[in-house]
Amino acid sequence: MRTTVLFSLIIVLLSFGACQQPQQDIEHSTDTKIDSLISLMTIEEKVGQLTLYTSDMDQTGAYIRKEYENDIKQGKVGAIFNAYGVDYTRRLQEMAVNNTRLRIPLLFGYDVIHGHRTIFPVPLAEAASWNIEAIQHAARIAAIEASAEGLHWTFAPMCDISRDPRWGRVVEGAGEDPFLASLIAEARVKGFQGDDLSDPTTLAACVKHFAAYGAPQAGRDYHAVDMSENMLREVYLPPYKAAVDAGAVTAMTAFNDLNGIPSTSNKFLLTDLLRDEWGFEGFVVTDYTSVMELLYHGVAADTAHAAALALEAGVDMDMQSGFFHQTLPKLVEDKIVDESLIDQAVRRILKVKFQLGLFDDPYKYCSTTREKNEIMQADQLEAARDMGRRSIVLLRNEAQTLPIPQHIKKIAVIGPMGNNKRDMIGSWSAAGDWSKAVDLVEGLKARYPLSEIVFVKGCEIDGEQTEGFNEARRAAADADFVILALGEAYWMSGEAASRSQIDLPGVQQQLAELIIGTGKPVATVIISGRPLTVNWLAQNSPALVQAWFLGTQSGHALADVLSGDYNPSGKLPLTFPRNVGQIPIYYSMKNTGRPFNENSKYTSKYLDVPNTPLFVFGHGLSYTQFEYSHLALEQETYTLDDSIRFEVELANTGSFAGEEIVQVYVHDQLASVTRPVRELKAFKRVWLEAGDSKKVNFSLHPESLGFYKIDGSYGTEPGRFTIFVGGDSNAGLSTEFELR
Repeated sequence: MRTTVLFSLIIVLLSFGACQQPQQDIEHSTDTKIDSLISLMTIEEKVGQLTLYTSDMDQTGAYIRKEYENDIKQGKVGAIFNAYGVDYTRRLQEMAVNNTRLRIPLLFGYDVIHGHRTIFPVPLAEAASWNIEAIQHAARIAAIEASAEGLHWTFAPMCDISRDPRWGRVVEGAGEDPFLASLIAEARVKGFQGDDLSDPTTLAACVKHFAAYGAPQAGRDYHAVDMSENMLREVYLPPYKAAVDAGAVTAMTAFNDLNGIPSTSNKFLLTDLLRDEWGFEGFVVTDYTSVMELLYHGVAADTAHAAALALEAGVDMDMQSGFFHQTLPKLVEDKIVDESLIDQAVRRILKVKFQLGLFDDPYKYCSTTREKNEIMQADQLEAARDMGRRSIVLLRNEAQTLPIPQHIKKIAVIGPMGNNKRDMIGSWSAAGDWSKAVDLVEGLKARYPLSEIVFVKGCEIDGEQTEGFNEARRAAADADFVILALGEAYWMSGEAASRSQIDLPGVQQQLAELIIGTGKPVATVIISGRPLTVNWLAQNSPALVQAWFLGTQSGHALADVLSGDYNPSGKLPLTFPRNVGQIPIYYSMKNTGRPFNENSKYTSKYLDVPNTPLFVFGHGLSYTQFEYSHLALEQETYTLDDSIRFEVELANTGSFAGEEIVQVYVHDQLASVTRPVRELKAFKRVWLEAGDSKKVNFSLHPESLGFYKIDGSYGTEPGRFTIFVGGDSNAGLSTEFELR
């Protein structure tokens, strides 16, 4: 009798391969289906859903380890990552669907961080665009391409605030500011997941790394994080919260410990905060082997103890360590772990699979037609090019060195980043093919077909050899315009890529001094995944451009900006320090009881370097000039129920049409808890033709001026506030209002 009931339920619940589920299934809620399915599962099958293993790659292509293949066929694996390509993912899915007792489909995940095949600028670069719509569109294209190759799930967005450019993973985030980063986190989630997760062009998003992974001591990856709860809640948590509120259906634990508790065993983070306080209903996956790493943190005695700690804290899926797989059935048998915790985790994972439509059709993401027709199409490449030029930040432009004259005869491109394809697509470049990237020389040749473009490498990215210097000097002397293409290799930023010094690697600085010393018009282009300490260049290079790693269309995007076909509008999302001794340095610091005073020694400052950074947060020049004036509040006094409305006049006083990012900062003059000197609260992108002006209107709600008070509650206190408006965080135009 039990066998008959079992198979009847399976047939009703899991009607694979049909265009629609039976009518009786449709009438049941997803939760009812999941509960019914869980009731049929053995403990081994349940734990299988909690297990995530990797696919591998060798010279012959993707493959699955034999032991994992056996586990898939026995229902002991619920998800696979690093597997993509329709033929390959279909073969793995068939292993699960055709061989397991309950025919539960696999979930396929991958690090689709800034594009899949069409590679967009690295996330920090995209953040420099301050263009939320373009960032969402980039994520949408990434989801279309990745899902066309059989993927269901991306380990993105990374929502980690970071104020330490030594940390290599600044390249994956949105910089230092919680307001800007929150908008970007929301946009990425919406781009990946679309309006309906069952649409086969969407990906399930994953909020990572929860939490405060971007604040490791000494800027060293994986290191401990220790901070007050006020700092955690006001600065580091908002982007994660924004991603959760945007509907992200999965979240990933961080490698670090937070105030002494590893994130992967941190019940406060994963249950009390994420689920109970924020209402997150998706599932939590660990980062790579981080359950195992509880042993090295020194909080778990053995494999079983680590698994129990993680599960009880709120982890649902174990990435790669295999500790859940190895220990949970025995822990349940010995009554050390309550099986209801496993049921709860299974329920969350199955719900995402239902949301993706995998129970309707496990092969819905296995379309060879889509794989052929929806990857690296012309519109996708154009979107990457557009995102690239929006991400470029003009740091310095003395005597209007840029743009390059239109009818230039000879351009010399000098430096190791000039004809460099591999580094253009940056780290975490997913399935991107660097050989298809457009380098700087190619971009310039396409833009200036009648000009002579000469390339001389000069030196390697990282090395002490200077044999190429003489050739580089001769090329510069013979050219009408010189572009110095300098930077760091793609592997110098990203995971496990922290640097104690963030100067230009190798002898690139010496090469720059030699070439700039020729007196020729020089524009230095820095290609990197983080802010670099480039003090000499900031003072001596006539033009200085922060180009980041711009992706597949790098060369074209750079040529668009260098030529003036596109007027740069990017703004820095992360402060550039003068040297590493200033780190952490960020615009929203606090005054201290002894604010800086250059005439008094006993104030907060250094003896050997100014307090100010090399380039401030929000900095970015244009080929035109913008002037701000007539900042005016609608009224001078507001209540907590009012909207604080004000306007500023922006004028384009130069000779180019251009876009300015108008930034609004607020300072709370008197509060029960010390407040930052400035906080970004709003911004708008404004396009103006040369000679035009426009009144730009803003409205702030008093709730946005709130903070966590002494008693731990969040709210806005009455008092006086200063509003600053301008083109960067040093905005000088200000006015005051009172909140009653």
